[in-house]
Amino acid sequence: MKIMTFLTDFGTKNTYVAQMKAVALSLSNTRIIDITHEVTPHNIREGAFLLQMAAPHFPVGTVHVAVVDPGVGTSRKGIMIATNSQVLVGPDNGLLLPAARALGSFTVYELTNPRYMISPISSTFHARDIFTPIAAHIVEGVSFEDIGSQIDDFVDLDFGQAVCNDTGIAGTVLYIDSFGNIITTIKESQIKRLKHGSMVTVSIGSKKHKIPLVKAYGFVKPQNLLLTVGSSHLVELSMNQGNAAQKLKVKAGDMIQIHWDTT
Repeated sequence: MKIMTFLTDFGTKNTYVAQMKAVALSLSNTRIIDITHEVTPHNIREGAFLLQMAAPHFPVGTVHVAVVDPGVGTSRKGIMIATNSQVLVGPDNGLLLPAARALGSFTVYELTNPRYMISPISSTFHARDIFTPIAAHIVEGVSFEDIGSQIDDFVDLDFGQAVCNDTGIAGTVLYIDSFGNIITTIKESQIKRLKHGSMVTVSIGSKKHKIPLVKAYGFVKPQNLLLTVGSSHLVELSMNQGNAAQKLKVKAGDMIQIHWDTT
């Protein structure tokens, strides 16, 4: 089965996504899956995180088109990343790199061959005129070398690493999902010393909160805060049947610290 996915910040009120799908279906025999079109407008880091979380679950041969592109129409390059199992196509602004790393070793190509693009190319809609048609041609078996040339000077993106010390571990808020769960850069492996059911002191800004570390949301009463490891294998600060981000007035990029000493 041939699969192409789309991830954008376009929303669904306008016809941009429909135009991309029309191009894909006119050039290839593929099944189209929407990862999301609700990335916060222009938020490359958010889009990169969502792509990184979704891509590894798709089958071998999937081609991903990801477009969060505030630099569209400028001198920024368009790129394609070939991994051992999947291909990613989009702007050269770091959006594709975390997902590429999650998929293993990779090679980056600059998109240079106009034969596989739609002419004339709109200065404001490369998603339709460059990225989607190139992805469709890849699905149909066009070689990477026909589409572009390998490059090493691409834009990278790193979410940063949580840092451990004698008193705890400090990370940042990476993403807030639609439930208000606060997903951090702290990895599951970095809190192995803590046991489920223990009370943990969590610092956000100048405020400290005593919160239980639990296996899942239902282990605390509704509207109570909790700390858990989510499906991304990252630590989440959440509220059972409530919105932790609203409750704590937390946003992406905020610092968060878990203290080892919970006495």
